Amino acid sequence: MNQAKKNVSLLVACQALAMTGSTILFTVAALIGVALSSDRSLATLPLALLQLATMTATIPAALLLRQVGRRLGFMVGVMIGAIAAGLGVFAIFQSSFSLFCLATTLFGCFNGFVGYYRFAAADAATEAFRSQAISFVVAGGIVAAIAGPGLAIWSKDWFVNLPSNEPLLNQAASAEYAGCLLVIVILQLATLVLLSGINIPPLSEQEQQKSGRSLGAIAQQPTFIVAVLGSMLGYGVMVMVMTATPLAMVTFDHSFNTAASVIQWHILGMFVPSLFTGFLIARFGTLRIVFVGAILSTLCIAVNLMGTGALHFGIALLLLGVGWNFMFVGSSTLLTQTYTPAERAKTQAMHDFLMFAFVAFATFLSGRLLERFSWAAVNYTGLLMILIVIVALGWFKQQGRAIARSHSTL
Repeated sequence: MNQAKKNVSLLVACQALAMTGSTILFTVAALIGVALSSDRSLATLPLALLQLATMTATIPAALLLRQVGRRLGFMVGVMIGAIAAGLGVFAIFQSSFSLFCLATTLFGCFNGFVGYYRFAAADAATEAFRSQAISFVVAGGIVAAIAGPGLAIWSKDWFVNLPSNEPLLNQAASAEYAGCLLVIVILQLATLVLLSGINIPPLSEQEQQKSGRSLGAIAQQPTFIVAVLGSMLGYGVMVMVMTATPLAMVTFDHSFNTAASVIQWHILGMFVPSLFTGFLIARFGTLRIVFVGAILSTLCIAVNLMGTGALHFGIALLLLGVGWNFMFVGSSTLLTQTYTPAERAKTQAMHDFLMFAFVAFATFLSGRLLERFSWAAVNYTGLLMILIVIVALGWFKQQGRAIARSHSTL
């Protein structure tokens, strides 16, 4: 195996472990928020802070990766994630909502680094293999789909039966999900071992000295605009609906195990398509795949509005996962067409900053809409976001036709 393929393989494994930890956290975070906060509408605040921190960390993470190299930079991010998960365990033991919010904020900083796994794979691959490399790294989440919810169910009661006079605990009952976060610590340590085998050459001195076009000039490209909207709104809808789903299911008298199973099918929908999304992009084109993703996300919302049975939630979240995959992989591939090597770090950072800024907003909005209004309000808001993506794709197609007509007249 040559170094490029080895790098992609290791990045797939790192992504798998990172997404497994995130899946565990997303499965239980809102439920932990309900247990620790006196205001149920703040249940998704820890996840909103996570997304906000992810957004904030994207730029410094990109700069660090550029300066010290991918391997060392990713290792720094993983250590931050391990510390965050450990703090989360302590926060649950202390029944402290504020400490748990701090823990998820730190975990968001770690996620700011994880977003660059897919770009690191793209940089290590040939141009013809680029969409497949991105797709395969995203496919690392298949492990998360299988292992994440199962690990959450298996570990959630590890500390429940501790003696009530244990000095670390304020309330034994509050430790119900502490084991889940301890599992995340273990996953982070395993990732450090994998990262030690990655070797991606840094930018040359000449490339580091060049700055390329300004961010304003890059952002004015129609290709960049569509790539950002596809990632930002597609990811925002996915997180908003996914975050609200466990809370909605508990409200409609479904068990935690049922909610975890629904999340598991959702995660499978998110990542299993990555085994072939790259090939679909090569065969049918990036824009068509993004459009299909938007249609699948629309169908998810339609199913959610049809009923609140376990089957409705399961089918809807499966459609949402596949829709997100097509939109995310397609938009990420589209982004690679908008920059030169010298512009790579800042363009990727701006893209992920904008994407996670919106995701943070959508995560917090999810809990507020569900608590203050209804489950239907969450879905109608998501529908509006998807319609914006569809309109943007139509606009981009018209732009391409206009350019073609202008060239034909020359």
